[in-house]
Amino acid sequence: MYEIINNIDADRFSEVSANPDVEEVNHCAKTIRKSGNDVIIAVGGGSVIDAAKAASVTVNDIAKYHGTGRSVPETHIPLIAVPTTSGTGSEVTNTSVLTNRRTGEKAPIVSDSFYPKLALIDPMLTISMPKSVTASTGIDVLCHAVESYWSRRHLPVCEPLAVKAARLVLDHLARVYENPYDTDARERMSEASLLAGLAFSLPKTTSSHACSYPLTALYGIPHGEACGLTLDYFIKVNAKDERTRNLSSELGFSSVNEFADAVVRLKKAVGLRTNLRDFTLSEKDIDELVRKSHHPNMLNNPIEITDEILYDLYHKLR
Repeated sequence: MYEIINNIDADRFSEVSANPDVEEVNHCAKTIRKSGNDVIIAVGGGSVIDAAKAASVTVNDIAKYHGTGRSVPETHIPLIAVPTTSGTGSEVTNTSVLTNRRTGEKAPIVSDSFYPKLALIDPMLTISMPKSVTASTGIDVLCHAVESYWSRRHLPVCEPLAVKAARLVLDHLARVYENPYDTDARERMSEASLLAGLAFSLPKTTSSHACSYPLTALYGIPHGEACGLTLDYFIKVNAKDERTRNLSSELGFSSVNEFADAVVRLKKAVGLRTNLRDFTLSEKDIDELVRKSHHPNMLNNPIEITDEILYDLYHKLR
């Protein structure tokens, strides 16, 4: 990665945090306007690429479009995305997930202006990922694949991509976590990330992602880990949905519960949290989580997710 950056004669911006803030995007956009750049090359994980997408429209204040429903301008600077993680699929989607730390909100902005002009995927760039990032981004891929498949907005063209991506994660994430230099597993995870990104780009994500936003914004849980935290629970909740049962079967499981159990085993194998006990949540905390989990993505879930279901979820995690 550093060889790529050091060999590019261009202005550089590196002030992007793990959950990019709207002010970081504003600062980047200001830098772009001042320099008069005609192309953006985003080298990094999903946070870097998401920030670059939002900055590419070069508005003065991206917060005007964050969680407000307003459409960002269509005019933008072309973006080349070079992912260094295997997780978000941001290099092939039109979504930029940002945080407003002033308001405590984390939410996606969706715009066709955000599609990168070019995506360059090299699995070797992911070898330098810490094991924790490998795990968190990897489980995010699984969530993208599963949620896109059962989404109310599912599309036939996306289904085989979702199934293939989910299989790749289930078969290779633990491998690459144990051996970061397993180049075959690295390649398979890069493939899974790309396929899952294509799979959910149109159907969008659902319940696990909706819950992840407050979990990250309020408790600092990394995005992928926050998504994976609730995935097995929602697999069981969505067992009433025929598509969820079909997905479990296509992935080789005899039942939805067996699928959910496999997700729990995978999370444990790669060191991801399976509960929220270290946060000692109060009833007031759970009330806030339930309220903020009703993100619009929740409406994509095949089964209606009620407050009762969310309270059950967070009490079990507590």
